[in-house]
Amino acid sequence: MHILVVIPARGGSKGIPRKNLRYLAGKPLLFYVASMLKKSKFKLDAYLSSEDQEILGLGKKLGLKIHKRDLEIAGDAVTLDPVVYSCLQYAEKKESKKYDLVITMQPTSPLLKVESLDNALTEIINNSEIETILSASDATALSWTKKENTYTPLYEKRLNRQYLKPTYNETGGFFISRRNIVTENNRIGSKVSLYLLDDSESIDIDTFQDWAICEYLLKKKKILFVVTGNSIVGLGHVYNSLLIANDILNHEIQFLVDSDSNLAAEVLAKYNYKVAIQKNLDILDDIKELSPDIVINDRLDTDEKYIFSLKKICSKVINFEDLGAGAVVSDLVFNAIYPENKEYEHHYYGADYFLLRDEFLLSKTKVITDKIEKVLLTFGGVDPLNNTLHVLRSIYEYCIQNNIEIKIIAGIGYDKFNTLESFSNVTILRDVKNISDHMLDADIIFTSAGRTVYEVASLGIPCIVLAQNSRELTHYFASFSNGFINMGLGSDQNDNEILDTFKNLAVDFKQRKQLSALMRKTDFMNGRKTVINLIKNEIEKI
Repeated sequence: MHILVVIPARGGSKGIPRKNLRYLAGKPLLFYVASMLKKSKFKLDAYLSSEDQEILGLGKKLGLKIHKRDLEIAGDAVTLDPVVYSCLQYAEKKESKKYDLVITMQPTSPLLKVESLDNALTEIINNSEIETILSASDATALSWTKKENTYTPLYEKRLNRQYLKPTYNETGGFFISRRNIVTENNRIGSKVSLYLLDDSESIDIDTFQDWAICEYLLKKKKILFVVTGNSIVGLGHVYNSLLIANDILNHEIQFLVDSDSNLAAEVLAKYNYKVAIQKNLDILDDIKELSPDIVINDRLDTDEKYIFSLKKICSKVINFEDLGAGAVVSDLVFNAIYPENKEYEHHYYGADYFLLRDEFLLSKTKVITDKIEKVLLTFGGVDPLNNTLHVLRSIYEYCIQNNIEIKIIAGIGYDKFNTLESFSNVTILRDVKNISDHMLDADIIFTSAGRTVYEVASLGIPCIVLAQNSRELTHYFASFSNGFINMGLGSDQNDNEILDTFKNLAVDFKQRKQLSALMRKTDFMNGRKTVINLIKNEIEKI
């Protein structure tokens, strides 16, 4: 079939002056309709009709054919019928053919998908009874009109939306007519079909608010977090990724966890994010199916092959806590916990880039007192070594004898509660949402060498650290220079060593004040904002 597309775009738009030449999300408004038509599976002759030479010049550069519209049909009051008819006559003469279908497409629907246009064309081609098919949106609502200065309802009964008589609005996206019904005053046949668009596709730019919404949607990217979280590596990666996701409000967010991270998927699902679990042998195949614009890895070390493969799938790759060879070829890397021996332009490491949760950003620092009344044990989301039991067993009798309250906060992945049952005078909580309050209530904290040490430091609470694994031993921040007593790997310490360290700190008011002061040297307030801004800047480059 011979199909003509007429794109009317006059220069005298009033609501948004020079609308058709303005840049929307970095491209001229006309770019979107021109680009979309090139993707159609149908052979289309696309003509831009305008009285404005600047608009015609831009259309030509975008690959559109041009029709110089007569000034008589370029005024505010002129409908599109004579404009389309005039362009049709010009195109048939220019192309030496008679068209079967004529499509009117206004450039003010930049979110229209080529699939919608092609589906509508297929419908009218396959059904000879349809003379016109229009793009439309569902507008069913409790609507009113005005007659002789009186507001009158357009419904018979007040019903819930699903029971009202359906009503639809034309969107301006496309208006497809058979050639034989197109005249100077008409493009609508006796049998009309509507092609319903989704909400975003149906936006027709008429106001600056419409423009802003379209710009937001056009700039919206699909960000995929690839995360690990299980009983071995813990859930630190999960909570770190959640902080970033919660601060990115203007893009689509989804999570993908590897096949060993069902625990991570369980936690993420509670926050109502889309979560997928790896189903292919190679997680790259899962990522390819999800087709993201940006991938953010929070799953420890990556290799070059993985990152190079990702870059064939998406535009940007951002990594957290990555000491692997893949970090060198990634677009952006953050290592708040691990030191780096070599500096790279796109790497940011150290406490200045730690992501502090809101509850800690809004908390006060601890006031150190000379008497120890409460101790807190919290070893992360999983505590694979059961350092909780090890420390509790070491300090329990001393705390009972000295009226020191013991509180334990276990993570969602902790599964060793039965080992704590013989210790009666202990408060045990699980997966609390306000842990900063419990920390501030404690005089000394026992924890592992992960992200929690940064949270403790932000509050200035004396802390004894026992690492969960050899990798945690490389975390540089949990040191005396930053206000911590780091005992090394928890499994290497015996009960007496842990008790002696605790007793010495408990009776040494001066040392506890010193540790608190050392912690408060680090400013954690701007780290999260800095990281989010760097990520957003990287996204803007796409």
